[in-house]
Amino acid sequence: MVLLRKFIGLILIASTVAAVAQSVKVTKETARIKGKNADGFEVALEGTVDEVNTALTKYLKTFAKLKLGANPIATSEFAVGGSVYKSPVYALTKEKGDRTAAWIGIKTDEWTLDEADKINKELERLTYDFGVQYYRDKIQVQIDESTRALQAVERQQQRLTAESKNLNIRLENNQKEKVQLEKSMDANKLEYLNLLTKIEQNKKSQDSLAIALEQVKKVVEMHKEKQRKVN
Repeated sequence: MVLLRKFIGLILIASTVAAVAQSVKVTKETARIKGKNADGFEVALEGTVDEVNTALTKYLKTFAKLKLGANPIATSEFAVGGSVYKSPVYALTKEKGDRTAAWIGIKTDEWTLDEADKINKELERLTYDFGVQYYRDKIQVQIDESTRALQAVERQQQRLTAESKNLNIRLENNQKEKVQLEKSMDANKLEYLNLLTKIEQNKKSQDSLAIALEQVKKVVEMHKEKQRKVN
């Protein structure tokens, strides 16, 4: 029952998530990086700063080398769109209302104008793709949990089905045994009554024999007495 309630809870959570599924919206935002303004793109996501920062770090590792352990994250050798950029791309996460904002951008003065224009177009797309991937990964976790719960319920159902089959076999055997016992009880009852009748008959026979025995004894004594009187 506990497992079933958990499974139902997961269904309700999944239904709620589906009903309020978030669309990803990217906005152009400025961030302060080491005291200077940096231009970039931001997406607001549901989740804690730690959750979003972990996901963002994992995502950026597919494009560049990272200087880890810092917020903002700094990258080097950022590879995207068939080009590898030497200038750093920055990324950070911060609380924004009831959500967490993920921001990716550059300090324009660290780039040539041509490269800055090219990378900015890529970063807008990457920020959007990150938002989509973030939600898909979160939903995948829920899918995995639901799948495990489903498999557990199916195993429980199989166990209960097997148990039900076994119980029905035992019940059938019990019913057969009950019939046999009832027959034995009926036979036993008849035998009991028959034995009572025979015991009563035996008692009457013994009483009759006792009377006959006394009579025979008297006859024997009578004959002995008669014999003694012969002279």
